[in-house]
Amino acid sequence: MTTDPLAASAPPRTAPAKPRVFRSAFGLLSLSLLAACATALPDQPPSARAPAMMLDLPPMKVFSGSTPRQTARSNASLARDFLDLSFALENGTPLVQMTRFEGPITLRVTGARPPISLGPDLTALLRRLDQEAGVKITRVSANGPASITIETLPHGELARRAPNTACIVAPNVSDWTEFKRARRQNLSWTQVDTRTRLAIFIPDDVAPQEIRDCLHEELAQALGPLNDLYRLADSVYNDDNIHSVLTPFDMLMLKVTYAPELHSGMTRAEVAARLPAILKRLHPVGETVQTPIQSPTPRAWTDHVIDAMSAGPIPARKSAAESAVAIARAQGWDDTRAGFSWFLLGRLALSSDRALAHSALAQAAKIYGAHPETRFHAAHVAMQLSALALAEGQDQAAYEIAARAIPAATEAENAALLASLMLTEAEALDAMGRSGDARALRLDSLGWARYGFGSDAMVRARAAEIAALAP
Repeated sequence: MTTDPLAASAPPRTAPAKPRVFRSAFGLLSLSLLAACATALPDQPPSARAPAMMLDLPPMKVFSGSTPRQTARSNASLARDFLDLSFALENGTPLVQMTRFEGPITLRVTGARPPISLGPDLTALLRRLDQEAGVKITRVSANGPASITIETLPHGELARRAPNTACIVAPNVSDWTEFKRARRQNLSWTQVDTRTRLAIFIPDDVAPQEIRDCLHEELAQALGPLNDLYRLADSVYNDDNIHSVLTPFDMLMLKVTYAPELHSGMTRAEVAARLPAILKRLHPVGETVQTPIQSPTPRAWTDHVIDAMSAGPIPARKSAAESAVAIARAQGWDDTRAGFSWFLLGRLALSSDRALAHSALAQAAKIYGAHPETRFHAAHVAMQLSALALAEGQDQAAYEIAARAIPAATEAENAALLASLMLTEAEALDAMGRSGDARALRLDSLGWARYGFGSDAMVRARAAEIAALAP
């Protein structure tokens, strides 16, 4: 995620807004890399190669929500994370004071055509913020003033102003026109003393899951911390884009932000002095556990990761991922940063070095699989390994890898990943001669695919792409 929507390739020292990079830029699946290794297909559109049963798609499925697991971190580690998240921007610019909303928070939704899915997803999110973080936000009319404005607009319009971003949160503005006219300095978070009004800009023509993810991340940053930390395994405050919805860790960070002992204008030292008592009250279990101190993340590693996730040529991105792996190994990491380094390398090697892809993805799976807090990360690796096994005719392995990852994808509420795992499992079942089971699973996957990928054409294209992997 870049920190400047006006100059995404070179963030300034004072970032005017907090954009969110499209997940598709990094990609949930990157199956096209695998498809390049699969059997050549005739020249016909992907939808024409989709199974006949997909001509009439079932209704969209949505997650009903689940009881989240409480974070198991020590309060000492939570205090470090809170300070690092709250007193810096992700480009390294320090923030000299804490800022938050003081008093009642109101929210309105504007835009020419707000997506149908936005309403229910926003209602569910506001309910969670109230119940889990103790942050109450009141919806108001679109025509009146509000503390927070969520404005929807076409992605093309957003991309013209802020390339390579999915959505943006910006201070001191209340609509898109005001944002476009604002001076860079007025949009800088370093110039905010107390949050009084801000705007979140979300595309109205992308998949429902992308819209929901924007709501979760941008509203969380509108309310609380503005930084992202790659070391966080259980948070949306992380540019690895693994988590789709706010986690218990995130809710706790917001609950701390709005603790009565804190207020806007406090320095890092002042907040640090009060955090132990606040966390003891809000998270008493954290007093009885210990969490290892993680080493700082070198800027060079972050730069290589950003390059690997860019939209540049694959060879250059692969080289950047190799550099990230080298730094992770030199640092002796076995945490989410190490897993992510290997995951990036494995995915980027798929089209050119199958042996390297296998070994890198296996290493990522080993690292992620060793920690319960990275089970969602492991599911993303499993998708790659399952698709790779399918492409190589290892049908039983493809089936088993995908099936094991489905519970984690469901718990993560990641419909795109869930549907892709189910479709991959279905193709493996077909290849194993279990066509009846495959048909039922494929049909079940399509409702999730509609939420995860959006349009019928995108759903059919994704299903055809996975089907094309089988020899």
